Amino acid sequence: MAATSSLSLLLLLLSLLAPTSVHPKPLQDSPYLSPATVLFPDYDRMVATFKIYVYPPPTPFTFATPSESLFHASLLNSRFITDDPDEAHLFYVPFPPDLPSRSLSGLVESLRTNYTFWYRSLGADHFFLSRAGIGHAPDRNVLELKKNSVQISCFPTTTGDFFPHKDVILPPVPPSPLALPHAHVGKETATFLGFMKRDEEQESRSSLVEEVEGDPEFLVESEPSDLTRSKFCLFVYGGDGSWLGEALRLGCVPVVITDRPIQDMPLIDVVRWSEIAVFVGSRGGVAELKRVLGGISGEQYERMRGLGVTAGKHFVWNEVPQPFDAFHMVMYQLWLRRHTIRYARREWM
Repeated sequence: MAATSSLSLLLLLLSLLAPTSVHPKPLQDSPYLSPATVLFPDYDRMVATFKIYVYPPPTPFTFATPSESLFHASLLNSRFITDDPDEAHLFYVPFPPDLPSRSLSGLVESLRTNYTFWYRSLGADHFFLSRAGIGHAPDRNVLELKKNSVQISCFPTTTGDFFPHKDVILPPVPPSPLALPHAHVGKETATFLGFMKRDEEQESRSSLVEEVEGDPEFLVESEPSDLTRSKFCLFVYGGDGSWLGEALRLGCVPVVITDRPIQDMPLIDVVRWSEIAVFVGSRGGVAELKRVLGGISGEQYERMRGLGVTAGKHFVWNEVPQPFDAFHMVMYQLWLRRHTIRYARREWM
């Protein structure tokens, strides 16, 4: 009997001394597309083994957007970079955001001439940064880069310049992070049904936006101040989406207003957007918007809100990247694209 008690005490002590996991604690319902038993071990393999070879840029340059700049700098300073192209899973092609099409063609041609790696997959194991995406061009080099290589763009992209089966969207960088609430804020404690940021740069506004501005159930401001005062945060697709991640992180369920299907949501390979956001058209006006939002039960809202807060942690950019932050989740999406078709040597020699 004494031996049994001693064994039980020993097992208890060992369990208390065991190291805790660094992985985010999953909710009963997960916001992730893959089960946690698949996602987290695969992420760990990515961190341990993923290698990127970076081609020398054609000229010194800087990126125009914060998300591009942060990703580029974080990548170059990361342990993912290798000087040995033979051990690389993917190849990064950096070039200025305003590079003319003819110069871009010359850059790809130089990769053909000076390196052998482009021919292994006609560029399918290469990736590049382009804020709005590369437009269509008859030039063979530009066409291969656009159709084969992984394009990393900002949200949202130009229609027709994004291919969801291969391209990646950077999570937006907010102008300034908003403070986390000190207490739980839910459907019963919020003051407004929804918040909308007034987009001063938007050339034309839909009638829905004008109706929202005149409805007392919605708060409309030039800049987000306290998102926890609203149950939902309204985003007009194509407008300012820089605070999308902040809305998730602070528990303000995003409502994306769009009249067409969207395929370029950030981290679309990782999170289930249908579980953490509402998508609604603009044609029904504010009455239809309020009908849709009012039809979401308290239990369903709290579930969406909780899943969104969990997902929001992956939208945070850091000057020094941290596990599971925006930089690492973009890298994980690249990791998912590392399996490319490599043509036999005789086909391109």
